[in-house]
Amino acid sequence: MEPSAQPELVIVMPIYNEAANISDVIAEWLPVLEKTGVRFEMLTINDGSKDSTLEILNSLAEKYPGKITVLNKQNSGHGRSCRQGYEWALKGPAQWVLQIDSDGQCNPEYFPTFWSQTAEADCIFGSRTTRGDGYARKIISKTCGVLSSLVAGVNVQDANVPYRLMRKTALAEALTKVPADFDVQNIALTVALKRCPNLRWKYVPIHFRNRQGGVNSIDLPKIARMGLAMLKELRRVKP
Repeated sequence: MEPSAQPELVIVMPIYNEAANISDVIAEWLPVLEKTGVRFEMLTINDGSKDSTLEILNSLAEKYPGKITVLNKQNSGHGRSCRQGYEWALKGPAQWVLQIDSDGQCNPEYFPTFWSQTAEADCIFGSRTTRGDGYARKIISKTCGVLSSLVAGVNVQDANVPYRLMRKTALAEALTKVPADFDVQNIALTVALKRCPNLRWKYVPIHFRNRQGGVNSIDLPKIARMGLAMLKELRRVKP
């Protein structure tokens, strides 16, 4: 992207201890983004990583000036890192915000299909029809979606899918309904968006890959505990 060109799209990518993955993930995404012709800025949010993630990100930002921005912060978890990235994106000129994870599970080959839907939708979410990260995680996500829908009173489908493209105006409205200290921002944001009237939705079937390297920092028991706490907190999301 030329320095004078304003981005159309901000990619929000929260990152924690992904030194084993992050170079390959970004190297895989950049040519796909460039091939679509979209003017983009990739916001990489280092959530207090304890490995060499920050050094790698800074090196990549130097290698791809104007395309990669590094936001370094103290560790506060994935959800709050997403929230900080959303708020950062809303301050800029880009009219679209894409959130993806940093472990290689979000395959960039689907992005052109996401981007092709922007004239007809305000929220374009991935639908994880198949998964490579294990049956247990699939069950947890399904259970989370069903219980979140029951508690929130809206059909949130795959509530915590990390592959989501949102129109800036829709995101801005929804964030006013989500407390900033809500830990599982992904799910709370899905609920808030579903409650916004007149938003146009599209779903893109995706295969959600297994992480491409390294070790997941959140194990299954922790995910279950976070899920239970989140369900209790969903009432804090404003109608």
